[in-house]
Amino acid sequence: MLRKVLPTSSAVKVARKCVFRNASTAAPIRPRICIVGAGPAGFYTAQYILKHLDNSDIDIVEKLPVPFGLVRFGVAPDHPEVKNVINTFTKTAENPRVRFLGNLCLGKDFTLEELRERYHAVLLTYGAEQDNTLNIPNENLQNVLSAREFVAWYNGLPRFENLNPDLSGKSLTLLGQGNVAVDVARIVLSSVDDLKKTDITEYALETLSRSRIDTVHLVGRRGPLQAAFTIKELREMLKLSSCTTRWRADDFDRKLHRLFMLEESIPNLPRPRKRITELMVKSLAEQAPNNVPPAGRCFQPIFFRSPVNFVGSGKVEAVEYVVNRLADGRAVPTEQRETIATDLVCRSIGYRAVSVDNHINFDARKGCVNNAGGRVLKRNLTGSDQTIDDIEDKYETGLYASGWLATGPTGVILTTMNNSFGVADLVCRDFNSNTIRLNGSRPGLDLAGRPYVSWHGWKAIDSEEVRLGQAKGKPREKLTRIETMLQIASNASD
Repeated sequence: MLRKVLPTSSAVKVARKCVFRNASTAAPIRPRICIVGAGPAGFYTAQYILKHLDNSDIDIVEKLPVPFGLVRFGVAPDHPEVKNVINTFTKTAENPRVRFLGNLCLGKDFTLEELRERYHAVLLTYGAEQDNTLNIPNENLQNVLSAREFVAWYNGLPRFENLNPDLSGKSLTLLGQGNVAVDVARIVLSSVDDLKKTDITEYALETLSRSRIDTVHLVGRRGPLQAAFTIKELREMLKLSSCTTRWRADDFDRKLHRLFMLEESIPNLPRPRKRITELMVKSLAEQAPNNVPPAGRCFQPIFFRSPVNFVGSGKVEAVEYVVNRLADGRAVPTEQRETIATDLVCRSIGYRAVSVDNHINFDARKGCVNNAGGRVLKRNLTGSDQTIDDIEDKYETGLYASGWLATGPTGVILTTMNNSFGVADLVCRDFNSNTIRLNGSRPGLDLAGRPYVSWHGWKAIDSEEVRLGQAKGKPREKLTRIETMLQIASNASD
C-alpha cells in the first residue's frame, strides 16, 4: 500500500536472549534498527538480526517502490533458480518485527543524521550503482554503453526502459570477462523462443527479436588462466543452441604469452581453476579449423588485450587494443596493437558505489564507505588507526555498512550473504555489550507527508506483474514505470 501514515504494530514479542529495560519504568526498550537498501545485503542483514536479537524492530528502507535489488534487476532472466532466494527474503519482510518502506530515498527524503537520531543503529546496504569507466579516447561515441545499463534495460530497472540499444549491426564487443559480461553475451546470442519463457521485459524481447548481431567478442586484458567467468557460465555458452564458441589458438600458446606450459600446469591448479581451464582447452581442441566459418552465431573470447581507443565518427566502428603479456600474473602492455571492428560496445569493468549523503564517510577513490569489518569509521580519528582499543574513539557508534557499499563490487550473492551475516553479528554484539546504549526508545522514521510503499503495496505490484506475465506465458511481466507502481500500491489495502 502507498501510504502517508503507517500505524505502529501492536505486536510485542518477549525477547528470549536479551531484554533491554528502561531503568526508571522497567519497561522493555526495543532496539530499533534501520537498514537502507532492500537488496541482498539488506535482507541478509535483517535475517540475521531477527534471529539473534529477538527484541529488535527493523525498518528496511528502499528508494524504489519494489524490493530485492540486484536479485530482481541484476540476475539474468534465464537464471530463475538464483532468484529463489526471494522466497527467503519474503519471509524476512513478513516477520511482524519488520517494516518495508519503499519509495523513500536517503539524501532526498531524509538524511543520515535524521536516521541516526531516530534509530539506535543504522546499516547502509544500498549497493553500487555507478559504472567504472575506461577513461580512453572516444568513450562517449554512440553505441558505447556499459553492461550495467544493458542488464538494467532487459531486466526492467525503472528509468532504463528507453535505453534502446542499437542491435542492427553484426557484432557486439564486451570489454571485461566477468559473469555480467557473459550474461549479456548469452542473452544477445540466445534464441528469442527460449527467452520468451523468462521474466525478461517485453520491450527487450521485441528488440532482441530484431537483432542482427551474430558475433560477440568477450575481451580480457589477461589470459585464460585469469579469466573471471565461472565454469557454470562457460558451460552455458558452450551449450547454447545455434551458437559456436570460437577460441583464438594463439591465446593458449605458451611461447607467445609465457603461460608456463598451460596444459602441463593444469594438474597443479586449484580445483575451480583447474576445471574451467580443462574445459577451455577441451573446447579449443574440438573446435573446427579457423578456415571453416562458424555455423550460426559466434561467441569469441579474446585474451591479452586492453582497449586504448574507440574508433569511429559519431558512432563506434572499432576498438583499438594494446597486446599484453603476463608478468607475475599482471597484464603488461607490449608495443603491439590490434584493431577489431565492432558495431556495439558494452564495457563491463566493475561498479562503484556513490555517496548519497554528505554525512557518509565515503572513499570516492575506492567507491565505498570507509569501514573496518562493517563498522563505519569516523572521519577524524582521535585514536590510533592501527588499534581498536577504544571502539567509540575509532568508529561511528551504531553506524554500519555491508554488501558492495562496504566491500566494493566483489563476489556473488553468496559472498554478500557471508559479509552481511558478519556485519549483522557485529550489530548484535554491540547491542549485547552495551556499546550501543539504549538510553531511551527511538521513534523510527517520521513518515508524515512522505508517500511510501508498504509491503502490502509491493504485494499488489507483485500480483499485477504475475497476472500480466501469465497472459504471455511468462513468470511475470515487470512494471518499469514508477508512477504505475505507485498507483497500484495506493489501491492496495492492508
